[in-house]
Amino acid sequence: MSDDVPAYGLWGLVILNSVIFIFFAFSFFKPQTRRDWRSFGAFSAFLVALFTEMYGFPLTLYFLSGWLQSRYPEVDWFSHDAGHLLEMLFGWQANPHFGPFHLLSMVFIAVGFWLIAAGWRVLYAAQRQGELATTGLYTYVRHPQYVGFVLVMSGFLLQWPILLTLAMFPVLVWMYSRLAIHEEREVARRFGDEWQVYAARTPRFIPHLRALGSGSQHL
Repeated sequence: MSDDVPAYGLWGLVILNSVIFIFFAFSFFKPQTRRDWRSFGAFSAFLVALFTEMYGFPLTLYFLSGWLQSRYPEVDWFSHDAGHLLEMLFGWQANPHFGPFHLLSMVFIAVGFWLIAAGWRVLYAAQRQGELATTGLYTYVRHPQYVGFVLVMSGFLLQWPILLTLAMFPVLVWMYSRLAIHEEREVARRFGDEWQVYAARTPRFIPHLRALGSGSQHL
């Protein structure tokens, strides 16, 4: 019965997954400025490109099919499982959903969305009180939500690498970096010395190992 299920051309799943993930990201990112919308639009394009190749049309597999078929003739490269390229290339050709790269990707995606959601709760509470967000995840990094978006994209790249999202990934990382710097300039003008003290002790994206260790002792 499973042979009757098409591997691709499932455009309903393309639309459904794109809408769900984009809506979830929008509910926490809440873009306001033109720069915000450009970054969110690029992230949305990343997701649409991903799900289009995952369920719609496997452009990357068609593009690489000659090389893949000659190097790995035992693999049906136009089956749906073959889209898990890393599992296939490294020899995990049983059920790729239980392969090491797929499992690691799920960890990245789950942690990424948790960072986005948890970071937004702290930021929203601080904004309502007119304060600088310095608690929760903001104790460790100045932009936990952007770290979350990068982890989500990294997870999807591990799970289903395609040429378009591989090309988009560094561009999106650069956009989030520029957006973070722009936001910091605005916050510095508003909070002055309080921001300077906070920024001096808190890294922008990658937390200090000492801070993570001390934080885990309080859990």
